[in-house]
Order: sequence, then C-alpha cells, then structure tokens
Amino acid sequence: MTHVLALRPLLLCLAAALWGSCLSAATTRVAVAANFTEPARDIAAAFARATGHRAVLSFGSSGSFYAQMRQGAPFDLFLSADADRPKQAERDGLTVPGSRFTYAVGRLVLYSADPKLVDPRGAVLNRGNFDKLAIADPATAPYGSAALQTLNKLGVYPAIAPKIVKGTSIGQAYDFVATRAAPLGFVALSQVITRPGGSRWVVPQGLHAPIEQQAVELKVATGNPAAAAFLQYLRSPAARAIIRRYGYQTR
Repeated sequence: MTHVLALRPLLLCLAAALWGSCLSAATTRVAVAANFTEPARDIAAAFARATGHRAVLSFGSSGSFYAQMRQGAPFDLFLSADADRPKQAERDGLTVPGSRFTYAVGRLVLYSADPKLVDPRGAVLNRGNFDKLAIADPATAPYGSAALQTLNKLGVYPAIAPKIVKGTSIGQAYDFVATRAAPLGFVALSQVITRPGGSRWVVPQGLHAPIEQQAVELKVATGNPAAAAFLQYLRSPAARAIIRRYGYQTR
C-alpha cells in the first residue's frame, strides 16, 4: 500500500503530460456566474485530474463580480453569465487581450417544485394563480434580465410585477423556488436539468436576448500557468461535453 501511495503523484504527472508538468502545477482563482455552479465544479475536478493544476471557484452574480474586480478583487478568471461585463472589463483594461470567448449559451426555465403548477406552454403566467414569482435581480444577473424581457414580451409584466421577488443571483432565485418560499420562478436550465419532479417550461429563446456566457482572463493572472490552462481546458471537447450535459449550447 505504501508503494502504491508513493506512485500516485507520479501517475498524476503522467496523466497531466498534455497540459503541463507537475513542476509547474499551480492554483487559479475563478469567479463563476451562479447559473454555472454545477458544470464548473465538474469541469474543475476534470481539469485537476488532467493537468495537476487546481481551480478555486467562487460563485455569485456576474454584476457583483464585475464590481468586485473593478475594486481589485483577486480573481484570475471571470466566467460571466453574459457577454456585456467581460466586454466592459476588456474596455476597462482589466483583461488579457484576446482572452475573451463564449463558453456557453444558457437557457431560461420557468420552474416550480409543484409538479402541477407550470404547464408546458407557460400559460400559468397568464392565469396568475400564484402569489410570488422569483427571479434574479435584473440589475446584476443576466438571467434576471432575460426573465424580465420574457415577461414584457408576453405582455404579463404589469400584472405580475407586484408578485416578483428578487434574488441577488440566479442561485438565490432557485433557492426561493426549491424551498417553496416562492411557488415558481425563472431559473437556469442547468439548475434543474438533473432534478427530478416539479414542473417546468423551457422559455423559447425568441422571448429574450441570447444568454451568451463569456469567459475572460484578467491581467492579474499574467504568468499564472493554471489560469491559461483552465481557459484552454474550458474549450476542450471534455469540458464542452460537460457543458452540454447541463443543457447549455456551445459554439
């Protein structure tokens, strides 16, 4: 058993040969939009096995992360739920030139833990037979903005506005619905795609602007091999397969 344990680091190094050597193993700090929590965890675990590097993940709203980065928060990478904030970070001179790309395109879902509440066409929004509707804060969370666009496009926003409860992120909006603090809410497909039960309506993409999620490397990561390797891994077939498994589209 002692000999097997002693060999384990060597085996990890050999497995990481395509992505970098053990001598250069490092850690990267990644700010991740809350909707991407589960896929990011799976990708980070696969990344560690493949490269020997480690990704430390923080989850929250894209708007909050952007504000933190402008104040010097020590993140190496930013996986946003939109394209606007990575582009703005680029304009602000915070990013490594040429590092920005779309890693996923998200889908919005109207979801309830009640298996009978949400119908396959989302007509529950017209009926209005509920007292609360959870969404992420549109000011800081792209999925909240998409929810607001959907309500307006359907023409139901004026009637539903008094019932809206806002989460600070899509993660909190989902918690409101999962714990039944709100009977239904707009969440990310990735949050419920593996969850059994409940009822849901996958919102047609024509009802809101595309949820194009972009990643970018920040200048503070310059010289960190783990940061560059993580972005490279995020583009790999293995990572893209994980992303698609959670209901996202990839380009």
